[in-house]
Amino acid sequence: MKTILVDAINCFVIEGEAMFREMYELLEKFPNQKIILTGADDKQFIEFGLDKMPYKVFTLKHDPDKSDPSYYKIMLDHFSLGKEDVIYFEHNLTAAKSAESVGIKTYHYDQYNKDLKDLKSFIDTNI
Repeated sequence: MKTILVDAINCFVIEGEAMFREMYELLEKFPNQKIILTGADDKQFIEFGLDKMPYKVFTLKHDPDKSDPSYYKIMLDHFSLGKEDVIYFEHNLTAAKSAESVGIKTYHYDQYNKDLKDLKSFIDTNI
């Protein structure tokens, strides 16, 4: 069963608000493991409430950022996952392309449109 990798800030966590409840409800329909990916440092981790998330949270504290393909290689190694074992959705186009460059099936999520129907379709098609 594939693991669903979830972008944190401006995706699962709406800056200045908290967890995006409707996205959480969508993800809970899938029995798959979920891991939230972020670059947050220790201060940002608390500031954005990442210490209160319902899923595991992975960060490299901006060393490197998600725009660097090595972020994803380190993350996969950390969780003993292969690129074929995961799918990912990410709001930042550069980070999404970075994940794709290491072979991770990635969906570029529009943080402004918040199209959960299209996100569900991506998940359904790729898990």
